[in-house]
Amino acid sequence: MQTDNDQEGPKQADVLLYPSLPGSHLKEILATALGILVVVDKTREIYFIGNVKFHIDEVEGLGHFVEIEVIDREGTLGREKLLEQCQHYLSRFGITADELVACSYSDLLLAKHSSTQN
Repeated sequence: MQTDNDQEGPKQADVLLYPSLPGSHLKEILATALGILVVVDKTREIYFIGNVKFHIDEVEGLGHFVEIEVIDREGTLGREKLLEQCQHYLSRFGITADELVACSYSDLLLAKHSSTQN
């Protein structure tokens, strides 16, 4: 997945999915080639309202998070409409700008680990 650099607020993600079969060695190949920096252990529930996908995550060592993903499968909604939908649900759930997280779970875990080392 390619995303904009860490930034506050909603961001665009362009996703490339690669289907792999159960029993495939893809994970081992990638781990050998790239190494493993950190493991994110999470439980995720997914809900949909129309084209809006909600990820409810519990991340070990970090806590609970909500991710709101607006999806434009046909490419007809446009960035402005997608941002409007995202803002609607942020407001509806009472999520304020200072509660948004600009980086990934792995970045948060690495930062937490390095702060406990000092």
